[in-house]
Amino acid sequence: MAVTPMAYEAQFFGFTPQTCLLHIYFSFQDYLIDVMRVVDSVILKKLDAIPGCKITPSEIRKSTEKFLLFMKERFDQLFGKMEEVLLQLVLKIPENVLLPEDKFQEQYSYSKEQFQALQDETRLLEERFRAEVSAGQALQAELEEQKAVQAELEKILGWFDGLENTCREHGAGNFKESLEFLTQSSKKLQEVLKDVEKKSKTIKKRDQLS
Repeated sequence: MAVTPMAYEAQFFGFTPQTCLLHIYFSFQDYLIDVMRVVDSVILKKLDAIPGCKITPSEIRKSTEKFLLFMKERFDQLFGKMEEVLLQLVLKIPENVLLPEDKFQEQYSYSKEQFQALQDETRLLEERFRAEVSAGQALQAELEEQKAVQAELEKILGWFDGLENTCREHGAGNFKESLEFLTQSSKKLQEVLKDVEKKSKTIKKRDQLS
């Protein structure tokens, strides 16, 4: 049995030609064995009907087995020739024949260099796509951060508006002047606090010396 792969034929037939011939080979062998069994039983019946026959059933079976072996050897020889003819002339698709589902390959055929160029271009486009996706994700993250900052600014502006309204309600006058006054007062308090801390340290040192 030939072992040369016939992938294109398998695509067309739906099975490999070698598999088809293998099934034919085994089917014929099984049929030949069944025929020999029938022949063996018929001969035994005929001998039983002959009076004084000295041929035993075991001798008949040995003869039928020899005949079966001879037939199998002859069949193997004939099948080898039949297999060669079928694989070359019947079950083989000629090299110049293109299957209908592969017609587009004839219309859009590419050389090895062109195919490599297409692969390189595809790889470059994939890299650009990934870079654009990454940039889009970065922009989205920055937009979310800007939204969070804007929300905080709106809270601060709301707090200043509330403070200004409070100052007006209590007759504090202009909010800007009040804020400057509070800032100056805070600085003065910080200076007083620093002066108190210095004096406190000086007193502690005197206490330790005395």
